[in-house]
Amino acid sequence: MNLVLFTDEDLLPDGRARVCGRRARHVREVHRAEPGKILRTGLLGGRMGTARVASVTSEAVTFEDVSLTDEPPPKTGLHLILAMPRPKVLTRVLEAAASLGVNSLTLLNAARVEKSYFDSPRLDDVTAHEALLRGLEQGCDTVLPVLRLARRFRPFVEDEVPVLFDRCRLLAAHPGPFPGLSGAWLKSGQTPHAETAVALGPEGGFVPFEVDLLQSAGFTLFQLGPRILRVETAAAFIAGQAAAVQEALFGSLTGRAALTTSIQETSA
Repeated sequence: MNLVLFTDEDLLPDGRARVCGRRARHVREVHRAEPGKILRTGLLGGRMGTARVASVTSEAVTFEDVSLTDEPPPKTGLHLILAMPRPKVLTRVLEAAASLGVNSLTLLNAARVEKSYFDSPRLDDVTAHEALLRGLEQGCDTVLPVLRLARRFRPFVEDEVPVLFDRCRLLAAHPGPFPGLSGAWLKSGQTPHAETAVALGPEGGFVPFEVDLLQSAGFTLFQLGPRILRVETAAAFIAGQAAAVQEALFGSLTGRAALTTSIQETSA
C-alpha cells in the first residue's frame, strides 16, 4: 500500500479520518505506523496528499492533519478489452489494471473462454471492487477504472464498441505476421491525441471468426513478439508500449522524424 485510500465514510466531522479492517492492518503491520508518522493519503475519486497518524488501536487507525491538495495522476488514455482470464488470475488482472492507470477494463467472452469463468465469486461486486482499490493503492491513484463485463462477443464488438470507443484508435493483439504496437498505432490512422482501445484474446488467441469481426469493426491487428505472455504481463507490456509511443509523439520537438525512428527501433 503506497497510498492510504480514504472513502467518504472514513472522514470524520472534526476533519480527521479513520480506517479499519485491511487498511488499518496494513498501516499497523507494514508501515509500522505510530502516532506522529505522516503517510501519503488520498480520497477515493478525489485528491491526494498526506495525513498524520493520530492513534493506532487493534481495530482502527485514526489520522489527523488531513491535507488533500494534489490532483491524482492523469489516466493513460488506454482502454483494455481482455478476454476473461482464469479466476485464479482475475484478481491480479484487476489490480494491475487499476495500478496501471487505464481508463477502463472490459472483460470479454470469447470462443476459447470457459463460460464458467463469468460465474467466479471473484467477480462479485465487493471482491472485484476491493481488488481495484488495492491496485489504486499500489499505483498511488484515487480514480477507479470503469469495469465492464461483455458476455457476448459479437454484440459487444458490433454494437457496443462503436459507441464506447467511437473516438479511440482500435488495436487488437493477435499472433501472426503483424506489425508491433507502435506500427499498428500509426496504421490505425487516428490522431495522436486519440485514446486507445486494445483487445487481447485468451490463451491461444482469438479464433478466425473473432479476428474477422474485430477487423470489420475497425481494429488494427498487432503482435506482441515471439514470447507467450501471461495476461497480466501482456497488459503491462501493452501499457508500457502505448506510453512509449505517446512520449515519442509529444515529447520530442523534432516531430514525426523522431517518432518514425522510435517506432523503427521499437519494432525491430
